[in-house]
Amino acid sequence: MRVPHRAGRTVLAGSTALLLALAAAPTAMAHPAADHRSAGSLVLVGGGLKDDNDQVYGEIIDRAGGKGHARIGVLTAASVPESQDPHAGDPATCSNSACNGAYYAGLFTRHGAADAQWIPVDIEHVAAADSDRLVEQINGMTGFFFGGGDQYRYVTSLMHGAAHTDSKVLAAIRAKLARGAVVAGSSAGAQIMAGADMITGGESYEGLRDGSRAGYFEDASTLGYLPQGGFGFLRSGLLDTHTGTSGREGRSLRLAADTGHQRVYALEENTALVVERAGSRVESMRVVGPQGLAVFDLRDARTREGAAGWSLSGADYSYLTDGDRYDPRHWRVRPAADKTRLRPREQTAVPENNDVFYSLANADGVPYSFLGTARALASSAVQREATASTFESGPRFTVTFAKDRRFTALTGDGTEAATLIGMHVSVDPA
Repeated sequence: MRVPHRAGRTVLAGSTALLLALAAAPTAMAHPAADHRSAGSLVLVGGGLKDDNDQVYGEIIDRAGGKGHARIGVLTAASVPESQDPHAGDPATCSNSACNGAYYAGLFTRHGAADAQWIPVDIEHVAAADSDRLVEQINGMTGFFFGGGDQYRYVTSLMHGAAHTDSKVLAAIRAKLARGAVVAGSSAGAQIMAGADMITGGESYEGLRDGSRAGYFEDASTLGYLPQGGFGFLRSGLLDTHTGTSGREGRSLRLAADTGHQRVYALEENTALVVERAGSRVESMRVVGPQGLAVFDLRDARTREGAAGWSLSGADYSYLTDGDRYDPRHWRVRPAADKTRLRPREQTAVPENNDVFYSLANADGVPYSFLGTARALASSAVQREATASTFESGPRFTVTFAKDRRFTALTGDGTEAATLIGMHVSVDPA
């Protein structure tokens, strides 16, 4: 049974009016005095980070000074405060900012950090974000981790209202990043690192059908975004999370097209995108973990709104796996040295796919559906093109995958497609 990722979609008391004010404010006001270039690094996880993922936790700790030296500040303001958690008194079932802060602090120390401390800020303790005492705590850390929940709670707790400027705590973290610290996050904690047009929620089918809207919405299916963005630590593309496990490729493509972004980094669960020197001319990226990273390139994409609905053509789709690197400046995938070019051998047809975005309405749906069709086409010796459709109709959308002579598939085991580079993707209403 599919478990929907809904923890981040609970509307906050009083958030709607503030969101509308933020959406209406000029984008130029965001972080007015901040320098977005960084000597430090980001470790962005698409959610679902498992406790035993030594590879990702180790990456964060290594970048924070290594085992026995790393000091990690944990921020969990994306969680509800203790007063809103009915299980706050039970350590086994609680899920609030303080409880989750202690949980992650314990994980980091078990993975080898010298120290890990919760930074006590949440939506009921917003004033703490301007506390000089907490700034001192921040300055004693060598790395930071932002937990999951609802990325908009980070906006309301760590930034100053409609001005969208940094609190003292966020300014201190930004300064530490600029001087070489690591800033990591999972799910909402990764999403909040985004620049302009940060996603606030939505599902793929509704996004393709209805388009995106600036704001934060009670209807979890509405494709919403915050024009001023999140913290702005990563600005070379849009960010999305829980991609394959929630079928979010469609919403990523629609939001990027609607807002004029040419690139999307779609993060997978339990896997990290490591970004070095974020925001600089030499920004570079590497994938770490068991799943991967989807990169959508919309530089040549075209959209059309016809009587039947919205359509997109000319987008390119790449999927990077463990060890692969990405050069944002040159839009180039650099596969890991241990991967070799795949020789397509499959003689049977690419399997039919009637739920390309893994719909919540389909009890028989499977995760990573979009990727599954792309990889099946990459392995096919008889097809250069394959189609998959949405589970919903009215209209039903069809995704066409195509490979030309520039497309490359690589394998790590010699038999199955792992890394995909430059597959063409189009979306059309049926």
